[in-house]
Amino acid sequence: MKQAGFPLGILLLFWVSYVTDFSLVLLIKGGALSGTDTYQSLVNKTFGFPGYLLLSVLQFLYPFIVDPENLLIGRHFIIVLSTIAFTLPLSLYRDIAKLGKISLISTVLTTLILGIVMTRVVSLGPHIPKTEDAWIFAKPNAIQAVGVMSFAFICHHNCFLVYGSLEEPTVTKWSHIIHVSTSISVFISILFATCGYLTFTGFTQGDLFENYCRNDDLVTFGRFCYGITVILTYPIECFVTREVIANVFFSGNLSSVLHIIITVAIITVATLVSLLVDCLGIVLELNGVLCAAPLIFIIPSACYLKLSEEPRTHSDKIMSCVMLPIGAVVMVVGFVMAITNPQDCTHGQEMFYCFSDNFSLTNISISHFQLTTQLSILNISIFQ
Repeated sequence: MKQAGFPLGILLLFWVSYVTDFSLVLLIKGGALSGTDTYQSLVNKTFGFPGYLLLSVLQFLYPFIVDPENLLIGRHFIIVLSTIAFTLPLSLYRDIAKLGKISLISTVLTTLILGIVMTRVVSLGPHIPKTEDAWIFAKPNAIQAVGVMSFAFICHHNCFLVYGSLEEPTVTKWSHIIHVSTSISVFISILFATCGYLTFTGFTQGDLFENYCRNDDLVTFGRFCYGITVILTYPIECFVTREVIANVFFSGNLSSVLHIIITVAIITVATLVSLLVDCLGIVLELNGVLCAAPLIFIIPSACYLKLSEEPRTHSDKIMSCVMLPIGAVVMVVGFVMAITNPQDCTHGQEMFYCFSDNFSLTNISISHFQLTTQLSILNISIFQ
């Protein structure tokens, strides 16, 4: 919302969700047309080894482009401990269907977090000054916003795994599931984005939780819930990365020993990366434009256009022809903008409105640029 403009951001969320819905169905249709049952085999049969290699790299990299005084409560210790105790054991499963109940828990926790964000828009929002450009229709950073939204909706890299786990997998049944789940996802995303932006407007950070104060116990509980959702969700991403390695180097078959070794290696590398990164915003942007955009917009469209024998005027082909170039633009322009103009990140520092002793909140309008400049010079005292 901050990058695209609030009204345009809402429209883009609907658009990205529609494209996600369409491309997920398109992938399974492409699999049916080519007689393949994995994303990699679909691309390999459609575009040969070069396409297969490119997709493998994108799927492999996706989980890795990620995100104190007392050691026992420091983020590094917590990350390592939760990885060893929870993430690694869950990632060792061979059947993705066994993570179904775990995913349900993650969904329930997401609902709790949404409730907390909605509560704070009422209790905290009125006390935070609104930036002067808060309600502008569109902003030049909209493409960056599409990258972040793409990250939020990306699930194409494991859709064949999920499709294969259905009791009676058919394109019709898959389409119904995708329509329902995507509709729920966009509804939740709009509530999160709207409530978060209504609370903080131009002060919104790349990681929404960085906007809330440290002494807010309710939000602290929300942070805890969010950490649990990450722990419970990551094993699904590990499935995809491990499958890529198995397909590329071991013809799709892993012995029990190799299964454990590769899983431990993936988790270890991902954990090392997460220890070095403490700003979620740049993670979402880079992952969105470099991995999510081609996996959502470009590759499904390209595969369907080459495999389908439908006439050029068919709606699926027209939509694919639109999605492909848009995905290329989002990928290239989004990457450049993410590097040259990254999202704000406080790196764990308190926001100005958390220091109640240093200022009194008033109903004023101040630009984000002015606030940043003044804070750096006067160290928050301007709000006294």
